[in-house]
Amino acid sequence: MRVLMFTWEFPPLISGGLGTACYGIVKGLLKKGVEVDLVLPTKEEVYFPMRKVSDVDDLPVKFLSPAKEIEYSHTVFKNNSERFSFIGISSTPESYISVSEVKTFYEYFKNYTEKIEFRTRVPFHEILNNISGTEDIFEKVKEFTLRAERYARALNFDVIHAHDWLTYTAGIIAKSVSGKKLVCHMHATEFDRAGGSGDPRIHNIEYSGMTEADSVIAVSKYTSTMVVSRYMIDTAKVNVVHNAHNIDLKDFEERKRIFKDPVILFLGRITLQKGPDYFLEAAKIILKKYPKTRFVMAGAGDMEKKIVHKSAKYRLGNKFLFTGFLKGSHVDEMFAASDVYVMSSVSEPFGIAPLEAMSYGLATIISKQSGVAEVIQNAVKVDFWDVELLADEIIKLIENPDIRTELGEKGRQEVELIKWDRACEEIIQVYEKTTGRTL
Repeated sequence: MRVLMFTWEFPPLISGGLGTACYGIVKGLLKKGVEVDLVLPTKEEVYFPMRKVSDVDDLPVKFLSPAKEIEYSHTVFKNNSERFSFIGISSTPESYISVSEVKTFYEYFKNYTEKIEFRTRVPFHEILNNISGTEDIFEKVKEFTLRAERYARALNFDVIHAHDWLTYTAGIIAKSVSGKKLVCHMHATEFDRAGGSGDPRIHNIEYSGMTEADSVIAVSKYTSTMVVSRYMIDTAKVNVVHNAHNIDLKDFEERKRIFKDPVILFLGRITLQKGPDYFLEAAKIILKKYPKTRFVMAGAGDMEKKIVHKSAKYRLGNKFLFTGFLKGSHVDEMFAASDVYVMSSVSEPFGIAPLEAMSYGLATIISKQSGVAEVIQNAVKVDFWDVELLADEIIKLIENPDIRTELGEKGRQEVELIKWDRACEEIIQVYEKTTGRTL
């Protein structure tokens, strides 16, 4: 079986969990004998023919244009960075747009009852017209969509797999051109990102993508409920496949400490959805009792300046640190140097970072409003808005290093069983059910 896969992220083109998940999915599918033609938002019309497991790291490249294929094959690159730059995957993709804080997530989840009902299918040409907005990301989505026809005509495949709203319209075009079945993978809805109505253009794309899809994959029961209740998608075609993690700790032996005292880590986008302000408020409480504790906020996002200013206002000084966006080995080093990981997300479709933290033996605290809470037991679970309880749970782990170590070790053992191999078996079952073909 061969899959035509559209995604906005894949290492080294990565800005968040979407790229991490797609890497794990493609690698897992290749292990099961499924081939993947991967399409990314590159400046050149290329695709990545994945045929063996090592291809996820080597990223073999093919051009749709014979002339460009010849030029590429005769070009000598000093390193992978030059090669990636040539095809246009050297920078961080704009996978997430900024949202205004019209209302807090707390207000939304406690009081918001109105449903945006898309009972009438939006004509596809209307979607294309509506996404030509002022934001550059919408123009890129439009260009990506228009390219999809050429990929669908040039390549041979059995099923189409599109990840998140950024590629749903490309998936629809490919389905229309090829007549092949479409699977849309919902990693996060606009409700998760915006905490309410959000951008209607994105809602329309999400709704149309899932409506036109022959099957929908949701990363958690939490997300599947959102898909059915908010977008009115037929439950018969919604499949829950939980995410997993990619961390390989065969070379990891011991923690490399940065500070002598406990380090409490937040790692993720610094945006409304992830609840960085709740992490900051908890830090303020804890530092009054344990002033030597270090809090690290690793990531970047539209709320970064606000959190920096608020940290300064609270006079937290060098006890609350910002690393900026991290990836690759720097993420590994940050996990290895920390004692407690906190995911304070307000609405988290899944949440891969806690699995990665637990794989390092970190005691982990997660929001109850997350998909990952469905699959792990050895983590502390709190409501995102309960800052006092969050602070209390962190204090317990600071005061009781033995409990912290035990929780971390149990968590490490638990996530060893949450592998992409198992998730990909379920994805293959979705492919088989959707296409009527067995692998």
